[in-house]
Amino acid sequence: MHDRELYRQILGIEAPWTVSAIEVDLKGEGVTVHIEHTAAEMACPECGAVCPAYDARQRKWRHLDTCQYATWLIAQVPRVNCPQHGVRQIKVPWAESNSRLTALFEALVIDWLKVATIAEVARRLRLSWTVVAGVQARAVTRGLARRAAQQPTSISIDETSFAKRHEYVTVISTEKRVLHVADGRSQAALEGWYSQQARHMLEGLRTVAMDMWAPYIQATRAWVPDAEHKIAFDRFHVAQHLNFAVDQVRRREHRALTAAGDDALTRTRFLWLQNPRHMSRGRRDALAQLRQANLKTGRAWAIKEQAACLWGYRTRGWARRAWMRWYQWAIRSRLEPIKRAARLVKKHLEGIITAVVTQATTARAEGFNAMIQKIKSDARGFRNRDRFRAAIYFHLGGLDLYPESLRA
Repeated sequence: MHDRELYRQILGIEAPWTVSAIEVDLKGEGVTVHIEHTAAEMACPECGAVCPAYDARQRKWRHLDTCQYATWLIAQVPRVNCPQHGVRQIKVPWAESNSRLTALFEALVIDWLKVATIAEVARRLRLSWTVVAGVQARAVTRGLARRAAQQPTSISIDETSFAKRHEYVTVISTEKRVLHVADGRSQAALEGWYSQQARHMLEGLRTVAMDMWAPYIQATRAWVPDAEHKIAFDRFHVAQHLNFAVDQVRRREHRALTAAGDDALTRTRFLWLQNPRHMSRGRRDALAQLRQANLKTGRAWAIKEQAACLWGYRTRGWARRAWMRWYQWAIRSRLEPIKRAARLVKKHLEGIITAVVTQATTARAEGFNAMIQKIKSDARGFRNRDRFRAAIYFHLGGLDLYPESLRA
């Protein structure tokens, strides 16, 4: 009697359910708690109407361990015959209807999944990989269903690799969470998300930060009102293109100098690409000496550094004039890689100016990207996109993941 009352209390079992028996098998399965349903009348789980009993089926759930022993709950769960909904199994208060784990045990698995991989959690809790993956998938499904409609003022769009062979997913995020993960990085992938959003949400966007990927630009122009003044290409991506141009100039000049027996540019690649503010004094002195050598690479570097100084403006007019002056200098540089980069900047100038005056950035999206790659690395890859998406939402979606019975 005492052990049944103990388990009734620690399990939170209340009428019409009762603990009928406790079995302890220390050399076998551990502790098994038998639970019975005692009510004569039962409600349909769909509509709540009182319905006649139809039959009962035995079900079994894994619960939190009793000391070091695995604990199981077994119950004959009644089914009712509802005139409106047909035969339905009633809900039990200790578990979700589609789970073979109690809600408390499922919450434990979720807590472990936040800090470990599916395989590690399965090994630690003596579960199969499939069971733990199912907990993660159900948690994400619950979280997405509960997530209220949002009105972000700024979003970031980025792609991240799913597997080898240039397979990608598109990740849409705010400063705080990942909003959506779509297959591929095509225009259709992004438009699929835009098409699901309310018109007022798209109108309320102030900035849409992204790299200069044409499909994302086209999708945003097609769906976001006044997109020309909301698309923002932040300084990281502009600097990436300019750094590439400087390195191309350096490579060409290095080949020419080496052929003439001059090794001035040997092992200097990172001197031209590193931010001078982050250099040691010795590297700054070495860079200053190279800049005095009248090299083409030095001119390319100066153009790149001048662009880095154009991100402090707060009005579109002044920013546009400053960038156009820079463009004229770059396009007359007679350095073809720099000229190509300058044309790219001019083509996307309005988006760059939007980033300048709003300070919009994809830095947080890049941070999410790094975390996603860590999730992928820790899991040693994912076999399919559904599990990859579920892992991203689980860790970065800001979702309410826990079973309904445990919500405050």
